[in-house]
Amino acid sequence: MSRRGWALFLAMSLVWGVPYLLIKVAVEELPPVVVVFGRCVLGAALLLPWTVARGQLGPALRRWRPLLAFTVLEMTGPWLLLAYAEQTLSSSLTGLLVAGVPFVAALVGRLTGGEDRLGRVRLLGMGLGVAGIAVLLGLDVEGIAPLPLLAVGLVVVGYATAPLIVERSLPDVPGVAASAVALTVTAAVYAPFAVPRLDEAARAPADALLAVLVLGVVCTAVALALFFALIREVGPQRALVITFLNPAVAVLLGVLLLDEPFTLGLAVGLPVVVLGCVLATRRSPVRRARAELGDVDAAVP
Repeated sequence: MSRRGWALFLAMSLVWGVPYLLIKVAVEELPPVVVVFGRCVLGAALLLPWTVARGQLGPALRRWRPLLAFTVLEMTGPWLLLAYAEQTLSSSLTGLLVAGVPFVAALVGRLTGGEDRLGRVRLLGMGLGVAGIAVLLGLDVEGIAPLPLLAVGLVVVGYATAPLIVERSLPDVPGVAASAVALTVTAAVYAPFAVPRLDEAARAPADALLAVLVLGVVCTAVALALFFALIREVGPQRALVITFLNPAVAVLLGVLLLDEPFTLGLAVGLPVVVLGCVLATRRSPVRRARAELGDVDAAVP
């Protein structure tokens, strides 16, 4: 992976390691639909004017069918399901479950004719990633109802499939434009359910409102622009390997900023996760050969 690819990869691992904690804080005081609506409105308010000013809205809307599919699989469905699940599940367990995204993405990619091979080294890397997250966070599954687990399972399917749509059906649509449209559509879908509850939301504690603000600005508007760039730099399957590091980042931030204990699980699990990510992001022989010819991963949005 190139230096640009590693820079984007590490930035995304950090930026999307935070939402699990923020969502947990927000849904303790706010309805899930309000959290998703607020996140989307804030993100759209930042990205849509930029898209219009650069004349990119029209070209994006011309690809409305794949863009709508991306919206449903990446935002409209998963974000509400994730907020619902975190009313019951811990943020760390949710992150651990979402770490299964690269496996599903690899399977979907192969079933739909993808050419990126899954060699033994990459499979080993994915296995190490999951094992490291399990050691890092532990598995606290006692008393968990099946519906939240099913909700996270659907999130995993959506997150695994959406980047493939970006790579195959939206290669000429700028990432910011696609994100702006998707956020606007998702906000419109949930507006009838969220707007009547905004008065109630306005009385929520400041930490819950701040969590939604950071979700919308940093973890949505900024993160989606970076994520599109990462997909086009390293491909959808490698881009999704960030889900191995996201939960690890959340735990590490807790140690550094919240004085949480540096446990044996953290000491052992984090290096295993990092090693797994390095192995799982290796290029296959086919992709490496094409990259050397200059016709793969050359476009930067």
